[in-house]
Amino acid sequence: MGQQFEVRTITPSIGGEVSGLDLSKPLSDADFDTLHAAFLDRKVLFFRNQNMTLDQQKAFGRRFGELHIHPSARPYREDGVDHAEILFIHADENTTRTAGDTWHSDVSCDPEPPMASILRLVEIPPSGGDTLFASMSAAYDALSEPMKLYLGALTATHDGAPNYKDRAKRRDNVIDEKQYPSNIHPIIRTHPETGQKAIYVNEAFTTQINDIPKKEGAAVLRFLFDHIANAAFQCRFQWSENAIAMWDNRCTLHHAMWDYFPSTRSGFRVTVKGDKPF
Repeated sequence: MGQQFEVRTITPSIGGEVSGLDLSKPLSDADFDTLHAAFLDRKVLFFRNQNMTLDQQKAFGRRFGELHIHPSARPYREDGVDHAEILFIHADENTTRTAGDTWHSDVSCDPEPPMASILRLVEIPPSGGDTLFASMSAAYDALSEPMKLYLGALTATHDGAPNYKDRAKRRDNVIDEKQYPSNIHPIIRTHPETGQKAIYVNEAFTTQINDIPKKEGAAVLRFLFDHIANAAFQCRFQWSENAIAMWDNRCTLHHAMWDYFPSTRSGFRVTVKGDKPF
C-alpha cells in the first residue's frame, strides 16, 4: 500500500515541498511515479524530518538511476565501511572555502554530468546556511528569440581542474598528477525527459565558449552568469535537521550560502548518474 503525500508549490517556476512521505521506506511503483512526475515538474523537491541511514539514502537514489562517484572526493567511511557513493558535506570553524558557494550544476565537467543530487543535512547552523535554487528553463524562456537562436549554436567548455584544485589546496591535499574531467557541452541543452530547453553554463565549471572569439565569448558568459542569477528564476530553502533537498542538475543551478561561519553545517549527498547533454 502506498503512502499518502502532497507536494506544495514553492514558486511558479521552481520548487516543491513534499509532506507525508517517509523516504526511509521503500516506495511503491505508484508512489515513485507520482514523485518522479513532481520532480520533473518542480525541478527541486524538499522533504523534512527524514531520519534515514546512508544505505537507505542510497537506496532512494537508486530508484532514479545508477549512483555517481564524485571525481575529487574520497569515499566516506562509517563504522569501518566505505561508502563511495556518499559525498560528505561539511563546514565548520576551520573551513576556508565551502563546496557550492557559487551558482553551479553538480560536476557539469563530467562527460555525462549527474542528473540528480539528493542532499540530507544532519547538523545545521543556528541561522543561515540556506540553499538557493534557480530554474534554467525559466532563464532560457526569458531570453529574446534572437539570443536563443544565437546561443543554441554554441558550445562551452566545463573544466573541473580550477575548482577542484583550489578546493584540494585549501585542504592541503593537492595531488599534482591528478587529472580532473573537462568536457564540452551545448550552452542550451534539451532535457531528455521533458523536452524543455535550459541554459547550461555555470560559474564554477564553465571556463570558455568555444565557437566564437575569446573576447566575445567572455562577454557572453558574463551576460549569462548575470542573467541566470535573476531572483525571478529562484526559490530558497531554509534547512532543518534531517531535511532533504533533491534537485535536477539538467535544468537547475544551486548556490549554498556560506553566511554561518564559524558554525557547523554537515550532511550527506547521493548523486544519480546522468547522460550526455544535447
